Amino acid sequence: MNSFKWPKHSILTFAIVAAWIKTVVVYLTSFEMGIENAMQYFILIINPLSFLLFIYGISLFFKTAKVRNRYIVGTSIILSIVLYGNVAFYRFYNDFITLPVLFQTSNFGDLGTSAAAIINWYDIFYFVDVILLVLLMKFMPAVNEQTIVRKEVRRAYFVTSVAVLFLNLGLSETERPQLLTRSFDRELLVKNIGTYNYHLYDIYVQSKSSAQRALADGSELVEVNNYVRANQASPNKEMFGKYAGRNVILVSMESLQSFVINNEMNGEVVTPFLNSLTKDPDTYYFSDFYHQTGLGKTSDSEFIVENSLFGLGRGAVFFTHGENTYNSMSETLGENGYHTSVMHPNNKSFWNRDRIYQSFNIEKFYDIDSYTVNEGEEVNWGMKDIPFFNQSADLMKDIPQPFYTRMITLTNHYPFYLDEEDKYINEYTSNSGTLNRYFQTVRYMDEALKLFFEDLKEQGLYDNSIIVLYGDHYGISENHNKAMAMYLEKEHITPYDSALLQSVPLFIHIPGSKDGREITETAGQIDLRPTILHLLGIDTSKDMQLGADLFSEEHDGFVIFRDGRFITDELLYTDEVCYDRETGEETSIDACQPYIDRATIELEHSDKIINGDLLRFYDQKTGNLTAGAGKSGK
Repeated sequence: MNSFKWPKHSILTFAIVAAWIKTVVVYLTSFEMGIENAMQYFILIINPLSFLLFIYGISLFFKTAKVRNRYIVGTSIILSIVLYGNVAFYRFYNDFITLPVLFQTSNFGDLGTSAAAIINWYDIFYFVDVILLVLLMKFMPAVNEQTIVRKEVRRAYFVTSVAVLFLNLGLSETERPQLLTRSFDRELLVKNIGTYNYHLYDIYVQSKSSAQRALADGSELVEVNNYVRANQASPNKEMFGKYAGRNVILVSMESLQSFVINNEMNGEVVTPFLNSLTKDPDTYYFSDFYHQTGLGKTSDSEFIVENSLFGLGRGAVFFTHGENTYNSMSETLGENGYHTSVMHPNNKSFWNRDRIYQSFNIEKFYDIDSYTVNEGEEVNWGMKDIPFFNQSADLMKDIPQPFYTRMITLTNHYPFYLDEEDKYINEYTSNSGTLNRYFQTVRYMDEALKLFFEDLKEQGLYDNSIIVLYGDHYGISENHNKAMAMYLEKEHITPYDSALLQSVPLFIHIPGSKDGREITETAGQIDLRPTILHLLGIDTSKDMQLGADLFSEEHDGFVIFRDGRFITDELLYTDEVCYDRETGEETSIDACQPYIDRATIELEHSDKIINGDLLRFYDQKTGNLTAGAGKSGK
C-alpha cells in the first residue's frame, strides 16, 4: 500500500468529478426539469462540466500544492452553497435564484417559519463532495505533493474546457433555437447550460440592464409608445365614470387560487363568503382571471396593479428599480383628488416598500407601527387578518374621502400554519402538509373578509366604495402536484393543468350597483389599473400601460405570464407546446405563433420601460416625449 503512487492532480480530478456527479444528481432529484428525450438528458449531464473544468482549472496556475488545494476546497464550498441555495429557493418558489434576489438580504431576517419549512436535516448531503475532499487531503497526504504544471498542459486543459462549452452550446442551440434570447425562461436556461453557467449569464444580463438605464435617452419609447397606442382598448361607454367619486378599497388576497372558490374539501365549504360574492348582484366575479407575477410574488402583483406593466424576469422590481419614475394608479388618483395609502401590518422596509411607495407617490403607508398587535395576533411576518381588517376599517374612517387604499393580507401565507383557535375546518388528507394546511388558512381569510365587510358598514364606508378583491399569486406550487392531482381527482397534473391553476379570483364589488354578474372572459392582473380608473371616469388614453379595461368591448382575452406562457379564450401555450384550451389536446404551434410573438414583444417592451427608466422621458399629461429626465419630485 505504501508503494502506491497517486496520479498527479488527483485532488483536482476528484473535485471536478465529485462536483460534476453531485450537480447532475441534484438536477435529477431536486428540480423538475421536464426532460423529454435522450439528447436533453445528455445535455443535462454535460452542461456543468465546462464551468467546473474552468473554475477548478485556475488552481493549475498556483505554484504550491498547499495553496492549490486550499483554492480547490474553497471553490467546492462556494459551488455547494450556490447549488444548495438554488435547491432551497426552488423548494419555495419553484424557480432558480437570480442576481437581484441575492441582494434582497433585507428580507431574509423576516422569513421565519417559511425558512424553517424549507431546510431539512439531510441537506448536509449537498456538501458531501466538500467533506470527502477534506478527508482525502487529511488521510491521504501523498495527494498534497507539489507538482509543476507545464504551460502546454494548461493550454490543452483550457482548450478542452472551451471545447466542452461549445459542444454544450451547440447541442443546446440545436435542441432549443434562440436559447439565450429567452432569458425570462430560467428553467430552460438551467436545463441547457447548467446552473453555474446560468448564473454567469444572469450576471451578464443584469449588468446589461444596469447599463440600459445609464445609456437610455428616451428614443426607445417611440417604438413602445406606438405599440401601446395601436393596442389600446377604448372604455365601455356605459361603465366609464359610472362610479366617479367613490372610495376604492383594493384587497390583495395572499396566495389565493381559484380552485378553492365554490369548492369543498372533504365535504366542508372552503370559502363560504367569497362563494356568496360570486352570486351577489353587486359583484362582478371574474372566473378566468390570472396572476402574472414572477419572482417578486406579492410585490410583483402590487407593481402590476399599480402600473399595468409586467414585473421583471429576474428578481423583483421593488428592489432592482425602486427609484425609477413611474405613473402609478396611486399617482393618477392623487392628481384627481384622492388620498392614497397602503395598509400592510409588516415592517415598512420589507420588499423595499418604504422607498418604492415614494416612487409611486403613495401618500401614507400604514405599516406594522400603525397597528396594535396583541398577544396571539401575530402570524408569519406580521398580523393575523381578522384583527388587521378590524383595525384597518377603524383607520379608514379618519382618511379624507374619496380615498384609495390597498390592503395586503398575511395569514394565508406559506407554510400556512394556524393557531388552533383560528381553525374553522379540518386539514386535508394528502401527502402534502402544505396543501393540507392551505385549506384551513384560506378558510380563515374568507372569514376575515366577511367580518371586514361588516366593519366597513359599521364605519359608514361601505355604500360609497368600490371594493376590489384579487388573489396576488399562487399558493400551491408545482412541487405539490401529486397532492393537487389527488384533490382535483386527476391522474396527474400536466403542464396544461399547471397553467390553468395559475387562475386567481377577482371580485369587483360595487354596493348598490345591482348589475353584477360572472364574467368568464380570460383576463389578468395587468388589466386592473385601466379598469378601476375608467370606473371612476379617469382617462388613461395617454398612459403608458399594457393592460386593457376588463369592461371594454375591445378587451381581447389574452393573458401573458412572466415566463412567456400565455392563455387565451381558445388557446394555451406552455413548455413550448400549443394546446386547444377547451379540449386540452395539443394543436399546431402555428395557431399559437402570433400570440407567442405578441407575448415576447409585450414582455420586452415592459422590460425596456423598467430597465431604462424610460418614463422619466415621458410626459403623461400630453403623451409626448420630453427632453428632460422626467417629472420633478421623482
